[in-house]
Amino acid sequence: MHTHTSPAAATAATPTGNMVELFGATRTYGTGAARIHALRDVAIGFPAGTWTAVMGPSGSGKSTLLHCAAGLDRVTSGQVILAGEDITRAPEVTLTRLRRGTVGFVFQNFNLVASLTAEQNVALPLKLARRRPSRKDVRAALAQVGLEDRLRHRPREMSGGQQQRVAIARAMAARPAVLFADEPTGALDSGSARTVLGLMRDMVESSGQCVVMVTHDPVVAAAADAVVFLRDGRIVDRLVRPSAPQVADRLARLEG
Repeated sequence: MHTHTSPAAATAATPTGNMVELFGATRTYGTGAARIHALRDVAIGFPAGTWTAVMGPSGSGKSTLLHCAAGLDRVTSGQVILAGEDITRAPEVTLTRLRRGTVGFVFQNFNLVASLTAEQNVALPLKLARRRPSRKDVRAALAQVGLEDRLRHRPREMSGGQQQRVAIARAMAARPAVLFADEPTGALDSGSARTVLGLMRDMVESSGQCVVMVTHDPVVAAAADAVVFLRDGRIVDRLVRPSAPQVADRLARLEG
């Protein structure tokens, strides 16, 4: 498929082509005997126009890696470069700007505002970023996820799969250079999950966006370009374009 890189994605990548880079990233919680090493000296780059799944046993550091890469949490030591900016010690105002303009998020629990319609939920991040959302763009994003007939529905009037598609439309409308997804299909049936994965693939292929996704599901992980595996806060393995059985086998060995 021919790909073209969106302006946001093109300008935000580092000289190495990575949208996100972590160097010697370590994250500890607590002190003394109670200290927990959630991440240990992690070095990884996530290139523009690629989709990476992050997997590992429970407590391996998957969500910590995602949160530190996205600027939702701070590394204890090491360095994090997000969309060409060093966010390791960046002030909150910088992180807020990146979250509103450069980064998109899709979480397992959708994080939609209950009192807003689908259309208003999609427009919200643009308004927060002081970008005037055009109704045309907002509706185009909802049409892209097959919800053009749900513009005025509130979250409670939609199924879980529909709510997650609104969340993806919300992320797509802002055209983020990087999309961070934490168990985006965890609450969905298999049909809805396939739809959501197709939408994420489209973001990577047609707009050159970078997707970093935490999942525990080998079938979901196999939709990505590459899968990295964590154990005890360290990256211990990587598979490129694997099948679901290969992912499941590698995960079983890590958990064993």
